[in-house]
Amino acid sequence: MEAFLGYFEHLPTWIKAGWILFFLAFFWIIEGYYSFYKNPNSKWKHAKTNIQLLLLVVIINSIFGVLLIFVDERLSESGFGLLNYLDAPPWIKLLTSIVVLDFTSQYFVHFLLHKVRWMWRLHIVHHSDKHVDVTTGTRHHPFDFLIRETFALTVVVLMGMPVSFYFLYRMITIPFTYFNHANISLPLWLDKGLSYVIVSPNMHKFHHHHELPWTDRNFGNVLSVWDHIFGTFVYGDPTKIVYGLDTSNHTDDEDVVFQLGIPFNKNVKSID
Repeated sequence: MEAFLGYFEHLPTWIKAGWILFFLAFFWIIEGYYSFYKNPNSKWKHAKTNIQLLLLVVIINSIFGVLLIFVDERLSESGFGLLNYLDAPPWIKLLTSIVVLDFTSQYFVHFLLHKVRWMWRLHIVHHSDKHVDVTTGTRHHPFDFLIRETFALTVVVLMGMPVSFYFLYRMITIPFTYFNHANISLPLWLDKGLSYVIVSPNMHKFHHHHELPWTDRNFGNVLSVWDHIFGTFVYGDPTKIVYGLDTSNHTDDEDVVFQLGIPFNKNVKSID
């Protein structure tokens, strides 16, 4: 167990980048054979905008990676954190950490991004995509991602979590993020069955439907149980989904400079 966790504690940057590129490429290929809908526009042009936003996110993620290593050293010295009061084997602490991270830094912060007005202004960039596919999983305003990482860092500190736990969880989230955003069509029985435990492609497609109340449902990223517990789960007819956001469908969703300015653009309406 120590060797396994030690591997993630000192995970090289090139492996993290390779992990992202692998799953992006994997689901990109799968989309070509089992697509949910046909994008009438250039798939490459659409991807260009989202990949540019990904590069900004990677920079922020790298900075927080350095911060986490510094925090890990301080936590090891001080013994601070709730995990230090949990008398349990390492694997129990690891599972506990994964569950807590999934709830706080994925479900809960995503919920806040929809409910707090100034946060929502940042999150509009993610929802303004009118052709959701695997690359949409990389589409975040840098300040949106900064909020997510700040939440995660706070949880790591309060839990007294080894940095290896967090890095392992981040590696888990990558395939799930690209899986549930991918433009793929699973058999309805399989997709709906998966949605009772994990976030399935159709489940997340409803979250990207352009109208309320659909937009404010299905906040999970890995585990769907939070949506079931807190009454935010929804599932319907996926063929009726229309991507985008009814308050900003007039905007250019493939102009990265425009997208970066959306939070500060008074011509882009927010949800009342």
